[in-house]
Amino acid sequence: MTTTEPTTTPDLSISVTDREGGALVCLSGRVSVDSSPHLRERLQAVLQRQCLPALTIDLSELTYIDCSGVATLIEALRIAHRRKTLLHLRGLHDRPRYLLEVTGLLRLFETNGQSSGSCVSEVL
Repeated sequence: MTTTEPTTTPDLSISVTDREGGALVCLSGRVSVDSSPHLRERLQAVLQRQCLPALTIDLSELTYIDCSGVATLIEALRIAHRRKTLLHLRGLHDRPRYLLEVTGLLRLFETNGQSSGSCVSEVL
């Protein structure tokens, strides 16, 4: 298991851990219009790897996400789908979960071991 140096902005900390079968990206803090470009860069870099069967994004320490953060997650999902990489969200709670639920986007992601099903293809 390999952990890369965390990327930190004033609002968001991003750490990436490589593990057998994929990678784990842990987010801590707030994903907003100011921090989402950093998250986008890190997720793209992880997803561009040659062989990545699965990517798990741990949101358990995430306190806030706005529309730019949701757009970043959707972009990561699209890239993962094209590269045949499973994308899982873990630790989704409170406001971030609510935002994805009310927009109808939660069903697109694999969460807590539940498959998103074929609806990914419908949107992407």
